[in-house]
Parts: sequence; structure tokens; C-alpha cells
Amino acid sequence: MSGTSFAHKRFAIVGAGLIGRLLALTLAKRGAKVDLYDRGDASASESAARVAAAMLAPLAESAITEDSVVRMGLYSLPRWKTFIEELSSPVFFQQDGTLILWHRQDAAEAERFTNHLDRNCLHNSHLNPPKRLNELQLRDLEPSVTDRFTQGLYLPNEGQLDNRQLLDALLVELNTFGVQCHWNTEVNPDPLRNDATYQCVIDCRGNGAKDTWPSNVNTLRGVRGEVIRLHAPEVKLRRPTRLIHPRYPIYIAPKENDVYVVGATEIESEDLTPMSVRSAMELLSAVYTVHSGFAEARILEMATQCRPTLKNNLPEIMVNKEMGLSDLIMVNGLYRHGFMISPAVLDATMELLERGQSNTALELGLNISNISYEASICA
Repeated sequence: MSGTSFAHKRFAIVGAGLIGRLLALTLAKRGAKVDLYDRGDASASESAARVAAAMLAPLAESAITEDSVVRMGLYSLPRWKTFIEELSSPVFFQQDGTLILWHRQDAAEAERFTNHLDRNCLHNSHLNPPKRLNELQLRDLEPSVTDRFTQGLYLPNEGQLDNRQLLDALLVELNTFGVQCHWNTEVNPDPLRNDATYQCVIDCRGNGAKDTWPSNVNTLRGVRGEVIRLHAPEVKLRRPTRLIHPRYPIYIAPKENDVYVVGATEIESEDLTPMSVRSAMELLSAVYTVHSGFAEARILEMATQCRPTLKNNLPEIMVNKEMGLSDLIMVNGLYRHGFMISPAVLDATMELLERGQSNTALELGLNISNISYEASICA
């Protein structure tokens, strides 16, 4: 998506989380003037993107999400690699697959999970089938867990990145390419639409858009997630690892410098208070069963945030049809898959801005709705 088709055009983007920063940078690199507004600070401390493991795992996620999201994830993996290579600041990116583990008493649940993935691979030839690991194969792939596990499942080619490094690197690029960032500035997109200097206003506020998202079309809500960041020098996991458990399924994402992001919880609540004792105990107890070295880990942070989620748990782009594509575009509902699918959502939005339609969205099953914004907010 190179070129200067947006030269001499000006855009307002409201919401500087992950997708807001990606859009602002992409537009600026293509010659546009961009004003980026966010109610929070430059560190994205109030963004759901800051409280995430940033795993890029379409096959693993296929067990719990729709095929369209899986296709967006497959599309986005190579795009992430290219995108990160073009940044001036280093961002940890890894594509060494995902390891699935389970304790003996959960073998039946693991078999159901594996069979589910096998079926998904039959329906999508772009997915790499999972590989069952015996004890010797597991020892070769992830030797640090073989004192507690004798079998596992390996999902090749899946990846992860460091979400906070990425947000910081995007901030550097925004400044380099002249994006005008308005931090600690809460604005409603509606008044900006009346500013003749903007060709388009793009609403990327996530849960902050609940006041203007057309609730009669698809209700927007927050789903609470909780993660713990640990410093565990005694643990040497090589790749993201997931534990199958009927009550406490967890993921462990190893970052640089012996930092691990641990999470699992998904609560139908918009509560942003600190993590409960119960959640902390369950996460820490489960992670200890994966590797005894976590017993001596230091807790760096316990964080909570609400992911923007639509009724169908799928992302959506809405375009106001009253005044055409140059008026308002709303991007939302990335749910728990924000990092996994953002490049696909980014490319689809850029195609909409450039051509008024998106072949990428059609191919991947990303929903684009044309709505009357004024009618929706009055409904």
C-alpha cells in the first residue's frame, strides 16, 4: 500500500490505542496530515492494547472463535513481520509456534481440543496442522517442562510480539512522520465532522465509543481481562505456552529479559478495579504447575483492562452513508484478538479510504456496514 494518494488530505483519528496508532502512521507515511486525539497519555496507559500478551495464534484461537477471525490472523502474521522490520525502534517479534500442555487428569479435554483443531485444519488449508509430541519430542522442543509433562501439542508458525515495545515504537514513528498528537484530550468525533479541514474522521476509541456507537445495530460492551507480568530468570520457556484445564486454562507468553505475561481470565464485566485475590491465586497456582521456577518469580505487575467487544464478538467497520466515505469511519470490536488481526483491519480500512470498498475485507470476512450515523444515535 505505497504511494501518495492521501497527499494534501487531512484526517482526524480519535483513539490512540493499537489500531488508532497504526492508521495514523500509515496515513502519515502516505502523505496525509493527521491529527490524533486520545483521552489518555502517550504511553497508552488507558488502552486495552497495553494489557495484553500479543500472541499471534490463529490456529490456537480457532478453537474458540469464528473462521473469519482465523483468516484475518493468518493474513496478519506476515504483515506484522514486515511492518515491524520497517520500524526505527526494535520490537520483539517471534514466530516459533505455540506449545499446548495438559496434566494427565485433563487428557480427555486435551483430546477434544486437538480434534477440534484437526477439523479446523481440514476446513482451512492455510492452517498448519498441530503436531502431537511424545516425551522425546517435547524434550527437544521445550526441555524446561519435561520434568512435569510427558506429551504436548505443537502449533507451528504461530507467533507473538511485545505489545508495549510496539506501542512505544509506534509513538516514535508518529512523531517522526509529523502526526499531531493531542494527548489527554477527550473529544467526541461528531464535532470534528463539522470541521471542514478534515476529509474524514476515524473513530478508534474502543469502549470509549459507547456514547456514539449505534446500539440498535450491534451493542458494544467491555469484556474484562486480567494479566500478570512476571520476572522469572529461572524459567526458560522458548515460546508461548498454553495449559489446557477445565477451570484454569492459562497462557504464558515469554518476552525478552526473562519477562513473562500470564493471563486467562475473560469476564463479562466492565469493572476496571484491580485484580481479585481469587484471580491472582488461580493464575499463579496454574503457572506454577507448568514450571517450578515460577515459584521464585517476581511479580512486576497485575493489570486489568476491558476489551471492546460487539454482540457477535467479531470486529466491524462502520461507515456513515449520509455524507459518504469522507465523513466518518468507526473501527471497533477487536475483542481479545486485537494484535492478531490488526494488520487485516488496518489494510481493509485503508482500502475503504482509498477506493470506497475493500477486497481484503471481502476475502477475509471482515464486516463493513454502511449506516446512517445521525439516525443511529437518535434511535
